[in-house]
Amino acid sequence: MTDLTALGAREAIALLRRGEVTPLDLIDAAEARIRAVDGAVNALPTLCLDRARDHARRLMARAPDDRGPLAGLPLAIKDLDDVAGVRTTYGSPIYADHVPARSGLMVETLEARGGIVIAKSNTPEFGAGANTFNEVFGKTLNPWDRRLTCGGSSGGAAVALATGETWLATGSDLGGSLRTPASFCGVVGLRPSPGRVATGPDPLPFDTLAVAGPMGRDVVDVALMLDAMAGAHPADPRSLPPPARPFLAAVDAPEPPRRVAFSPDLGITPVDPEVAEICARAARRVFADMGAAVEDACPDFSDAPETFQTLRAARFAAGKAPLLETERARLKPEMAWNIEKGLALDGDAIGAAERARGALYHRVVAFFDDYDLLVCPAAIVPPFDVNQRYLAEAGGQKFDDYVAWIAITFVLTLTSCPVLCLPAGFTRTGLPVGIQIMGPPRGEARVLAAGALFEAAAGLAPLTPIEPRDRATPRHARR
Repeated sequence: MTDLTALGAREAIALLRRGEVTPLDLIDAAEARIRAVDGAVNALPTLCLDRARDHARRLMARAPDDRGPLAGLPLAIKDLDDVAGVRTTYGSPIYADHVPARSGLMVETLEARGGIVIAKSNTPEFGAGANTFNEVFGKTLNPWDRRLTCGGSSGGAAVALATGETWLATGSDLGGSLRTPASFCGVVGLRPSPGRVATGPDPLPFDTLAVAGPMGRDVVDVALMLDAMAGAHPADPRSLPPPARPFLAAVDAPEPPRRVAFSPDLGITPVDPEVAEICARAARRVFADMGAAVEDACPDFSDAPETFQTLRAARFAAGKAPLLETERARLKPEMAWNIEKGLALDGDAIGAAERARGALYHRVVAFFDDYDLLVCPAAIVPPFDVNQRYLAEAGGQKFDDYVAWIAITFVLTLTSCPVLCLPAGFTRTGLPVGIQIMGPPRGEARVLAAGALFEAAAGLAPLTPIEPRDRATPRHARR
């Protein structure tokens, strides 16, 4: 890879602002890297380099200080989000030839703030599922071991970052779609509070389960991207104004936590013993070294898996039932199952789930009266065979459906609290393991600051970019 593609986003932006490189230079470097490695991983199936260069030339007509906070930095957009004039499939054969006339709000915001879209990143159909494959573009492979899944649904974004094809990427997260691939690929992803990033126009504009968020190779890059994404928009009724203090400032001058809760399993799911041990050792050592008290604790999540499954199914029915009527034969079976589950729900079930979510939220708010952070693994297993559609069993527990295995991420979704995923270590076979750091409601600054401190103390920043590998390299072989 070139020196430019190996740079972090913040370093690349500094070069742009000083005029030492141009946006066109970075586009050229990204294109060369994509041509060199993407055939091995299938992260960025749709490129829009001519459009990117046109945008770069418009930015270069302005003074460097007038190009926005991203200053002309190339980035990738998940293929769930519309980019004007660019093929946008949502990972579905139903939309295989779809070219939107207008970009979504998030893309418009990023482009207005100096981001240059160079590609669309691969995703499972409509973002449903935590393994990135679809009938339009095929499978995206984990660059640490190309036999394995990269996670999903923001798998293409995570792989593009891990292999140096882009400096920043957008992701989205309903049940863990930012966090699982970040964990499996050794990068960083933030699920922000609902409304922190304006999205849409959306047929379900009041939904608070699904959010968009930033992905990068380290916490600093994720913080600067969140600053570029954040802000209110009238077309998104959830959207929040930007904070008075930039998120990047919280990372540059981080305040250490005082009291941290750790749970290996949130009391709800089996976790691979090696994964649990890696996360526990890292959390206890790193946060204790900061002077924080680290205690085994978490809120009561016992009813959260059923609550989430109900509300998620209701959301699928609300958003996708018309497609089930007209395009059932072209929907993947997991999508059809999820929509039908939602359509079969009655008012009593949905009402009970809403009440349960409300009770969980109040438990979590009370929990953060005592603790600054909640920390737990980001995935219950290391990456598994990419040809396995989803994890069917772990620790002797069978999972009834294609999302049950990611309960360790999706129960945190219910809280609407921000959750950061970042690397915590490696398995003995050389596969990355991620950890989740959740903060109080709208506490992005707190989790980003803690993540920056954790990253520096753990010595794991940055792990990427890497060259795609046919198989993982065991830890002892890398020393």
